[in-house]
Amino acid sequence: MKKEGQVRIPSGCAIAAVISTEGDRIPGDLIARSMEPMHERSNGLGGGFAGYGIYPEYKDFYALHFFFDSRPTRKDCEAFLKERFEIVQSEIVPTRKIPAITDEPIVWRYFVAPLQSELRRMQLDEKEFVARTVMKINTETEGAYVFSSGKNMGAFKAVGFPEDVGVFYRLEEYAGYSWTAHGRYPTNTPGWWGGAHPFTLLDFSVVHNGEISSYDANRRFIEMYGYKCSLQTDTEVITYMMDYLVRVQGLTLTEAANVIAAPFWSTIEAQKDPEVRTRCAFLRTVFPSMLITGPFSIVLGFTGGLMALNDRLKLRSMVVGEKDDKVFVASEEAAIRVMEPDAENIRYPAGGEPVVIRVKEGVEI
Repeated sequence: MKKEGQVRIPSGCAIAAVISTEGDRIPGDLIARSMEPMHERSNGLGGGFAGYGIYPEYKDFYALHFFFDSRPTRKDCEAFLKERFEIVQSEIVPTRKIPAITDEPIVWRYFVAPLQSELRRMQLDEKEFVARTVMKINTETEGAYVFSSGKNMGAFKAVGFPEDVGVFYRLEEYAGYSWTAHGRYPTNTPGWWGGAHPFTLLDFSVVHNGEISSYDANRRFIEMYGYKCSLQTDTEVITYMMDYLVRVQGLTLTEAANVIAAPFWSTIEAQKDPEVRTRCAFLRTVFPSMLITGPFSIVLGFTGGLMALNDRLKLRSMVVGEKDDKVFVASEEAAIRVMEPDAENIRYPAGGEPVVIRVKEGVEI
């Protein structure tokens, strides 16, 4: 008989998150430890984290995290960046050599500000300018990938189990007001450094447990608006769709959730509030190609908050808990208990029900 850890886990992948609504800084090793009881949900082909509020000394600059396959590639890419940005800091991302993480690329970060002359020339706001730059590098520069590009936040990911990835990136040296985590069990796509979660664009980051059967329809739609899916995994498209819906189209997070995990038409028609019924019908009609089908649970990180969301049939597990000013999300309650043994108000959100948690207004983040 096969033992635990020797069988494929069809509902595999582990997600976890924590946020302080008071904006208190949480050490990165806490979120890394939360992944330990969910070890068997991943298989060592991908692990990663995203932290918010981790770069207070550079909070006004975009933090670009790169994977480079060689030093010449880095030099060429840096020359390209200098044409578009003021680089205020350039450095290797500190890592720790451990046997469990091998074949690592060059992991580098730049803290940058867009050149005003370039913004005027291209007639873009700075977020759109940065997003287009990220897409250009990731699709046109062989051997270079931008895997994080927000302000005062950063992603850290690799091929490996998440607990080892946390050690590799020395997460205990970082602290932020919110963190997300992922342990990967890839089923249809390769395990490689760029394909590990989280997937990010600007300050949005997504960790995902599940499978997107609507990927081709979703990808074809979002690529009509300049996004390029180049990282060889279905989850990447969720990040771009959320960026498009919230940043570009101006939808609220709840409205965006009602697009990607749209209620069934029968549910909409049974809605008693006519305003809600009209709004949900409008969103389903206008954005039909952005409905995600297939099982999923995701956590979306953004500046000042988190959103947790299941598919509308709740085919993947997701648990939420609280304690004082902190809110926890995970695939299993055991992960929450590692972060906070006395967690309260444990609940299991319904399918398609977004759980949005924000840092209190006026709190410095």
